[in-house]
Amino acid sequence: MNAHPAEVGAQAPDFELQDQHGTPVRLSQSRGANVVLVFYPLAFSGICYGELSALRDTPLDGAHLLTVSVDSMFTHRAWADREGYTFPLLSDFWPHGQVARAYGVFDEAKGLALRGTFIIDGEGLIRWKVVNPTSTARDVADYVKALADIS
Repeated sequence: MNAHPAEVGAQAPDFELQDQHGTPVRLSQSRGANVVLVFYPLAFSGICYGELSALRDTPLDGAHLLTVSVDSMFTHRAWADREGYTFPLLSDFWPHGQVARAYGVFDEAKGLALRGTFIIDGEGLIRWKVVNPTSTARDVADYVKALADIS
């Protein structure tokens, strides 16, 4: 893992990754709005399916939702089409895990992201975060509460 993980109160590391349609998405394009940035290990896995489906079905109070894994754009497209995910599924495929490393949530031994979630305010500051091991799901209700607390 990154020796200097992104912490609450710090400026969120900016990045640009391709979504499931090949469209470049830059974090800084969301300035002025809250962002829920969700790292997950792998598409088509059970816990990830549960988490992303809960995100699909839960209003996030106008926040922009960005999800990131090391899967390829093509994998994300197939998964999004199958599950009806219309939010950006961003590919941190190459350089492998570079954005997850910048946020301190890359598991070097397994080559994938931990379950890290960062809520970033409209000024680009990290206001809330949670990092779980790959085997432990996060609760979307915590994101909703955190968004309400910073609004």
